[in-house]
Amino acid sequence: MTDPRGSRGARLDQPREPRRLVPRLDGDAFGQFSERIARFLGTGRFLAYQTGLVAIWITLNLTAIALRWDPYPFILLNLVFSTQAAYAAPLILLAQNRQADRDRVTIEEDRQRALADKADTEYLARELAALRIAVGELATRDYIRSELNRLADDAADRSERSERSERRAQ
Repeated sequence: MTDPRGSRGARLDQPREPRRLVPRLDGDAFGQFSERIARFLGTGRFLAYQTGLVAIWITLNLTAIALRWDPYPFILLNLVFSTQAAYAAPLILLAQNRQADRDRVTIEEDRQRALADKADTEYLARELAALRIAVGELATRDYIRSELNRLADDAADRSERSERSERRAQ
């Protein structure tokens, strides 16, 4: 019996996966990395580090005659800042997009929760209205007392009338 996969171990009835020159990146891991960088770029610590580096750079290039790798117009320093900005801006935008996606999911969950809460509230309002109607049809304690008092008064009046009529009959 022959091997259906051929000599290289690949199946002949399925296309090969294209070879990639660029390694595969985990989008979520890269996104988390960009968020960490974006958070760091927005801190006072980063500004302090950058200010210190720039101060040392300028001081060394102005005072150390033998170490002048970037003379006065500081073109190399400008190139470093441009490179930093070229990488920082897309990383910050990526972090903002990921945050916007999380916000969208949160908003959708909040909307679903609000709809469920509204349905529960409407159900409870209907149940409360039904209870109010049912209680309105029930005899209350005060109503029963007043009816009993009225019946007792009527009975007392009848007994007085019957006593009077008996006295008259005698």
